[in-house]
Amino acid sequence: MPVAVAGSIALTLSAVPAHAATTDAAPLSVPRTFGATAVSVPRVTALPAVRVAAQTAPATYTVQRGDTVSRIAAQFGLRTDDVLALNGLHRSSTIYPGQVLTLTGTAAAAPAPAPAAPAPAPSAGGTYTVQAGDTISAIARRHGTTTNAVLAANGLGWSSIIYPGQIITVPGAAGAAASTPAPAPAPAPAPAPAPDVSAGGSHTIAAGETISAIAQRYGVTANAVLSANGLGWSSIIYPGQTIKIPGSAPSIPGLTAEQTANAQLIVRIGRDLGVSSHGIAIALGTAMQESSLRNVTYGDRDSLGLFQQRPSYGWGTAAEVQDAERATRVFFGGPGDPNGARTRGLLDIQGWEGLSFTQAAQAVQISAYPDAYAKWEASAHSWLAAIG
Repeated sequence: MPVAVAGSIALTLSAVPAHAATTDAAPLSVPRTFGATAVSVPRVTALPAVRVAAQTAPATYTVQRGDTVSRIAAQFGLRTDDVLALNGLHRSSTIYPGQVLTLTGTAAAAPAPAPAAPAPAPSAGGTYTVQAGDTISAIARRHGTTTNAVLAANGLGWSSIIYPGQIITVPGAAGAAASTPAPAPAPAPAPAPAPDVSAGGSHTIAAGETISAIAQRYGVTANAVLSANGLGWSSIIYPGQTIKIPGSAPSIPGLTAEQTANAQLIVRIGRDLGVSSHGIAIALGTAMQESSLRNVTYGDRDSLGLFQQRPSYGWGTAAEVQDAERATRVFFGGPGDPNGARTRGLLDIQGWEGLSFTQAAQAVQISAYPDAYAKWEASAHSWLAAIG
């Protein structure tokens, strides 16, 4: 076969793309010949592009927990940059649950600059209510002061988050400080009376607050507040959110506030599941032996949490076994076990009520020290009696 003919055939055949295509029945108008045999090369027709219609964008959208601007834009077939522009936001802006974003309309074209606007006059100081899209540096520039001065005046850092509606103090411009006397500081407000923490209640989160600080204010543990609100250490809280404050833990001789709060958690879950006092005492004693009734982030090999459960043995992920409520439910097991049939809890052990304190604890934990639980039996029953 002549080399020129072979090259033509290869070139013709290699033009077909390496993805699915439809073919016409009719051959090309000029068949290629290979020796004495005519070769018909099918005509290739590309498949039409398939487009998935996005949801029709509403005029406005209320931000939900977990939303991002890019995710909202994608949901409605919009460009992220357009949504940012419509709302006067930047790539670094923070959105928050409950915030209403504009999705349709003309992008907030940067207002035409005022003709030859003079540099902002130094401000004598005052307060400013944050608007959507504001940044500390923009606010400082608008009031003729420095970013560091605004941060310092409000006890903020470079990583602090501001939000619409927040009122911040704007100090006088640094250059005017020498000629403008500093305003007399407002009298410090009378300290709020210490809250009555005995019966619990609720708390509305203010800017800059953390779960740990809130728990300390009410005399309870951070774990108790997290548990009362179904939160974890990675959960996000935001200004204006109302959270439940559990009642302060009863004083139990020999236990710290943290240990008492965890003991309360175990008792509450045991009661919810209908576990007998014997079973709840076994859980208390087991947790004391394994972690000293603390939700620890370390242990033997990959053991973690109240009951030192091991992710490598199927008890859950590292985050799950450090969720004190989930770990307690997994220890009790039964029909509501978050692990299902992957692990065996106390209620899954046939005849566990007839086992001794140590035998029952060991049946769940399978510890290298099976007799260690016995020393906590009397204490566990006394803790249960104190909690009720």
